[in-house]
Amino acid sequence: MAHYAKIIDGIVDQVIVADADVVATLDGTWLQTSYNTHGGKHLLGGTPLRGNFASKGMIYDAALDAFYAPQPFSSWTLNSTSFLWQPPTALPSDSNQTAYEWNEETLVWDVV
Repeated sequence: MAHYAKIIDGIVDQVIVADADVVATLDGTWLQTSYNTHGGKHLLGGTPLRGNFASKGMIYDAALDAFYAPQPFSSWTLNSTSFLWQPPTALPSDSNQTAYEWNEETLVWDVV
C-alpha cells in the first residue's frame, strides 16, 4: 500500500492510503506521494518522490513534478531543489531560542 494524492486543478484535494490497483479504478487524477519525502529529500535515505509529502491544499506543479505548500508571503521564493519557500532574509540563528515571525512590510524577522 502507498499514499496517493487526488489532484484537482493543480491542488491536492485529498490523500489516501491504497493499493495501486485500487487507485487505478478511481476517477480523477491520482499521484503517488511519499510520507518520507520532505524538502526534496527522502528522510530514510531512499529516493525522494515529488518534493514533499502531499497534504490537502498543497500545490502540485506538473512541470516540476512536485508538491509544495502555497506561497506564504509574496516576497518568498520557491527553492527548486527543496520545494520549500524561502524568505528574502534568512531566519536568524539564535542560541537563546528566540521566537520570530515574518514581517512582510519590512522583509525582516521580528522578535515575538
